[in-house]
Amino acid sequence: MNNAEYLEKDFYKVLGVPRDASAADIKKAYRKLAQKLHPDANPGDKTAEERFKDVGRAYGVLSDPKKRSEYDEARRLLGSGVFGGGFPGGGFPGGTRVRVEDLGGLGDLFGNLFGGGRSQTAARRGRDVESEVTLGFEEAVRGATIPLQLRGPAPCHTCHGSGARPGTLPRPCPTCNGRGTVTRDQGLFGLSSPCPTCQGRGSVIDDPCPTCKGRGSEIRTRELRVRIPVGVSDGATIRLKGQGEPGQAGAPAGDLIVKVHVTPHPLFGRSGQDLIITVPVTFAEAALGTELKVPTLDGPITLKVPPGTQNGRIFRVRGRGVPVAGRKHAGDLLVSLEVAVPEKLSRKERELLREFASLSDLSPRTHLGVE
Repeated sequence: MNNAEYLEKDFYKVLGVPRDASAADIKKAYRKLAQKLHPDANPGDKTAEERFKDVGRAYGVLSDPKKRSEYDEARRLLGSGVFGGGFPGGGFPGGTRVRVEDLGGLGDLFGNLFGGGRSQTAARRGRDVESEVTLGFEEAVRGATIPLQLRGPAPCHTCHGSGARPGTLPRPCPTCNGRGTVTRDQGLFGLSSPCPTCQGRGSVIDDPCPTCKGRGSEIRTRELRVRIPVGVSDGATIRLKGQGEPGQAGAPAGDLIVKVHVTPHPLFGRSGQDLIITVPVTFAEAALGTELKVPTLDGPITLKVPPGTQNGRIFRVRGRGVPVAGRKHAGDLLVSLEVAVPEKLSRKERELLREFASLSDLSPRTHLGVE
């Protein structure tokens, strides 16, 4: 399908929906047609296969709000003759030719539709790099600075990324005059592609760096120090700008993305910025009340337990949880009391408990109506 045919194609008509169709209606129409026209349902039917492809192209544009808006605007502008004519039948009078890059933001959409468009030159951002670190529980709570070794592409230490031998510089490409692209005629539009001389860099290296052979990067081990913020949680990621793989042809480097693993604490659990601890108490302590020494990350505190405290009751200790980066106040410590039932009793203990049971005339199961 050439460029003119693409511009003539009414994607709304292809899907059988009005121009003001909602996203849900477009999706519904696409699913219905895709199921009907799928090659598996129409073996050997070339017509159905072509329609299936058209439906996919139409949905690819109309399902994306940005592309849909640009498509609508492109058809409006081209149909009005702003670039020298309308659609064939009305076509482009006089064989008018428009370069995709001259269409500004619309060129990106046309490039996707026509399989070309504004070229991606070799001057592109470096790839992101992923790494992992494992921290102790308290390191994660308080924050830490840890060393990290990475082995992979890095700016060449000899030419510092230029690709040229020290003392020399790359020169503008004579074929594309430093643009990195050349334009070829494709009927109605002139589509750009990377320059074959400089491979899209926009420059030519006459005397390549002896270390990286003109690539501008080399494989080596780098040592970094990564600052882990206070209160980081297990599974969190930290992005370090510009610490990934180097870019090409002067483009910026990618980022380093560090995934954090936190080892469990033997005493404390964690829920968001709150710490959780379970403290056992005896039946007598829960019934009569007591004062407990409870551990925290900053040393023990005294917790007053009132008489008649029930098993599982949770006490909140303000400000003894996990600090929050950029905030003055930390989370809380949640203390859950667990009444410990002894597995073995002495004879004297059994006698006292039986006496206690005989003195208690109110069963905790009275409300069940079975006592």
